[in-house]
Amino acid sequence: MDIFKYDAYRGPNIGVYITVNDDFVLLPMGFANTKAEKLGKYLEVETLFTSVANTRLLGALMVMNNRGILLPTTAYLDEYDFLKKETGLEVEVLDSKYTALGNVICANDKGAIVSPWLSKSDCETIEQVLGVEVVQKRISGLSQVGALMVANNSGAVIHPETNEEDMKMFANVLGVKIEHATINNGVPFVSSGILANNKSVVVGTLTTGPEIMMLTRAFLN
Repeated sequence: MDIFKYDAYRGPNIGVYITVNDDFVLLPMGFANTKAEKLGKYLEVETLFTSVANTRLLGALMVMNNRGILLPTTAYLDEYDFLKKETGLEVEVLDSKYTALGNVICANDKGAIVSPWLSKSDCETIEQVLGVEVVQKRISGLSQVGALMVANNSGAVIHPETNEEDMKMFANVLGVKIEHATINNGVPFVSSGILANNKSVVVGTLTTGPEIMMLTRAFLN
């Protein structure tokens, strides 16, 4: 597994616009084909172009693992139909007032850490669609847990101020080891600058050498 640097729209916040699993990378409509091809090679996946809620903010608004896709209530029917047809995954709309699903859910194929803001019914939908155990817990006192942690099936990184007790719980739910990390030269909202599947990790262009070492410890060892 390798770590690559990449930018989107001339910025390092790649996780806001893009989401990935082991088969597909979902990119905004109009994204440059040459850049899409390069990212597809890095992640060893097929590239698909779509929108969510008629925006480019795919990473912020949706959640995807290798079993399913969760979309916000603001998603359009044609977006739902496209993802259902092209990915073959279970696709469901999470009936929640919180529409930035990528900011409130962190999931791999084994478990999900979700925001206390979500309802019991929301958690049941997440369990069903993604096929995972769900635990609700804040990270470092913050409820935007999807923004504060990134996981694949071999490792995870988390906000640098997370306490060890919580990290042990999250590691047990996700079935991986977890390391403290920042991204893009000190940003603690790690999902904004990381794309990770079980083949590769791609990070924002401002990510420093020491930060890549943290990611290497989490994902590659």
